[in-house]
Amino acid sequence: MASVTYEHVYKKFGNVIAVNDMNIEIADKEFLVFVGPSGCGKTTSLRLLAGLEEITSGDIYIGDKLVNDVPPKDRDIAMVFQSYALYPHMSVYDNMAFGLRLHKTPKDEIDRRVKAAAGVLGIEPLLDRKPKQLSGGQRQRVAVGRAIVRQPKVFLFDEPLSNLDAKLRVQTRAELSKLHKRLATTFIYVTHDQVEAMTMATRIAVIRDGILQQLAPPQKLYDLPDNVFVAGFIGSPSMNFFDATLVEQDGKLFVVSDTFKLQVPVEKMGTYKEYKGQEVIFGIRPEDIHIKAYMPPGVVSADMKGKVDVTELMGNEIFLYLFTGKKPFIARVDPRAHVSPGDIIDLSINMGNMHLFDPKTERAIR
Repeated sequence: MASVTYEHVYKKFGNVIAVNDMNIEIADKEFLVFVGPSGCGKTTSLRLLAGLEEITSGDIYIGDKLVNDVPPKDRDIAMVFQSYALYPHMSVYDNMAFGLRLHKTPKDEIDRRVKAAAGVLGIEPLLDRKPKQLSGGQRQRVAVGRAIVRQPKVFLFDEPLSNLDAKLRVQTRAELSKLHKRLATTFIYVTHDQVEAMTMATRIAVIRDGILQQLAPPQKLYDLPDNVFVAGFIGSPSMNFFDATLVEQDGKLFVVSDTFKLQVPVEKMGTYKEYKGQEVIFGIRPEDIHIKAYMPPGVVSADMKGKVDVTELMGNEIFLYLFTGKKPFIARVDPRAHVSPGDIIDLSINMGNMHLFDPKTERAIR
């Protein structure tokens, strides 16, 4: 078991800075997820730790050991890739045992580790099969099993669920979470899917253009995003943003645009008062926009109107694609609501969960 530390790590490819001053301390036994859009530098950050890419500058530690110049095979890590990379001519047993045989591990120890890992992953009946006889989910479990048998200090996962169908992804991410608890080892996981990140991580590192935007537990990222990018990336559907002005009238604060005027809750006035008279970005999540008739009790709300463009019935909720003026936005509303495209409806906004951002810096106003 080991912690992992990035200290002022940079990686450049020519003039492109793929990783820009990365500073992260990952605790022993933590499940940390790197998340961000394609090309943001998350996989490069993982490959630097694995030794598959050379660091331009900075230091990476596994435990107390500086590993900048340590070959990948000596870093005591195991990596699971997006492609399963199984040997097609070998059985599942031989695929899982291959790395141990390269390290000249005794035969009885190989047998013990392979069977123990197969038991953990529920693939004991598959040990004699070839990869072509397995489903995608079974192949992915074999790839994970091949990593487990090495008993590394750190597991690295590079988008391992991308090739699975939606239902199997949900099942497999639950299995990975249980596996992390069972093995009590450090997991570092890369994905562009924020749902995977939210459901599995103990902490999430959100990356954009090679720069760490925020590092926090999933719920804190969701409730207190540091900037517009994090607020928009975490959550599905993503947060709605409106250009507005913060206006004071009769001792009250209002978020005002061309089409709405929403009162700021009294408990938030102290936070936002110094921005009165200034332009702001108003952020509200789709689940905090309710049809007025189905507003939950005890919520500090403000009213606005919206014109329905598209409805999506999801069974337990309805996604409404709406307009206020020319500005599109999304609401997740009660499934009992009966609305149709073209309707102009009364909405209530949960202002207790409102967010304001500085339009110049895009940083959250706290």
